[in-house]
Amino acid sequence: LRHGGMKRLFSSCYAPSTLGSFLRAFTFGHVRQLDAVASRFLGNLAKQAPLLRGPGAEGFVFVDIDDTIIEVHGYQKQGSGYGYSGVRGLNALLAIASTKDTAPVILAQRLRKGAANSARGATRLVADSLATLGRVHAGSPVLCRFDSAYYGHAPVSAALAGGAEVSVTVRMNPAVKRAIAGIEETQWRTIDYTDAVFDETTDTWISKAEVAETPFTAFSSRKKNEHVCGRMVL
Repeated sequence: LRHGGMKRLFSSCYAPSTLGSFLRAFTFGHVRQLDAVASRFLGNLAKQAPLLRGPGAEGFVFVDIDDTIIEVHGYQKQGSGYGYSGVRGLNALLAIASTKDTAPVILAQRLRKGAANSARGATRLVADSLATLGRVHAGSPVLCRFDSAYYGHAPVSAALAGGAEVSVTVRMNPAVKRAIAGIEETQWRTIDYTDAVFDETTDTWISKAEVAETPFTAFSSRKKNEHVCGRMVL
């Protein structure tokens, strides 16, 4: 706004803080309008440039949902707070699409107050990101990947409703413990890590692990039509 040519449009010079004051006046409805513009822009861009090439018949387009902390300074910074990281900041929720042969593409984003729970607003973001992915790259199987912060019926069902498969880290709750206890010793298989991992508890390098899988029904405490059946890998 301070560029010399702008004097033709504005009668006075605007301070840098003016833009922040303008943005802070936005309602969530304004934010949704900007979401719609960003989604359509990305879809039109994909028609001109191949953002996500096809992963092949057996490959997935990965959609990763996670949050990050944007550090800010000043106790009066609007929306700032201390979250799980212990750093004063704002919390950004991101949806990233990628394939094994292409660079990541940001499908959707949401800026939240610093003390926001990781999964706050994730259900809407999952639905939005899958809809945007349909504009950017359609036809390939999609796998949504969540960590345990997003292990809940709402985000998982939103991904399934959007036509995606889901990989999510489960919490060690009683149902998970019962499923683990039911695995026979003969079902475990030894695997080698591509890189050794240092275990601080035993002060040794570990390059092997044992894995097993078992059928698992998630969210079994909910109504039967809301159960999600899959497999649990341990």
